[in-house]
Amino acid sequence: MKLGILKSLNEERAARRGAIVVTDVASGEQRLVKAADVGRDQLADVLEPRLRSGKSGMVETPEGRVFLTVHVPSPRLVITGAVHISQALAPIARLLGYDVTIVDPRTAFATPERFPDVPLIAEWPDDALPGLRIDRYTAFVALTHDPKIDDPALAHALAQGCFYIGALGSRKTHARRVARLKDERGLGDAELASIHAPIGLDIGAISPAEVAVAIMAEITARLRQGPEAAP
Repeated sequence: MKLGILKSLNEERAARRGAIVVTDVASGEQRLVKAADVGRDQLADVLEPRLRSGKSGMVETPEGRVFLTVHVPSPRLVITGAVHISQALAPIARLLGYDVTIVDPRTAFATPERFPDVPLIAEWPDDALPGLRIDRYTAFVALTHDPKIDDPALAHALAQGCFYIGALGSRKTHARRVARLKDERGLGDAELASIHAPIGLDIGAISPAEVAVAIMAEITARLRQGPEAAP
């Protein structure tokens, strides 16, 4: 790999941005395609699915056979709410390779005893979230049912372009939430439409553990299938 490509690749990786090294098998020539440029690349149709899957491999293209070396950051899951659902959701997400962080200012809930081996931040979202460097490889989930906690957290997640944003609550609860976020935080319809609510795939979940499975399934669909995944 040429030094210039390696330098650019390392810069993208340090900034938690995806990138793909495209190697022409016949000539050995290489080029770097940054995640932000994939949609405009001549190989966008093959690059975009690879960027979502995170898998490297050989592909046939109109330009010939190329090897795609995919570099994507490990996904993250940030949860507001140290609740029963979170107790099931955190270990499931970790099994799937997510780095998990839970934010909840309520110290009676956010305890190491309830969440062993999970980073806990017992602070209000306005204070805690900026330091987490939430990005487009982050899934964000709001589970407290408390507007003082969830609303500012959702606004922050929307501003950072998280690949998935979900919020617990019925359709009526979410309608009230949308109205608050419009009136109090000036968010637009397009932004608010990206919030998955009611959260999780509709699998008839009843228990906190089943709800956690539904949430993680919806997050996985959004990560691997992209925007076309069913809301």
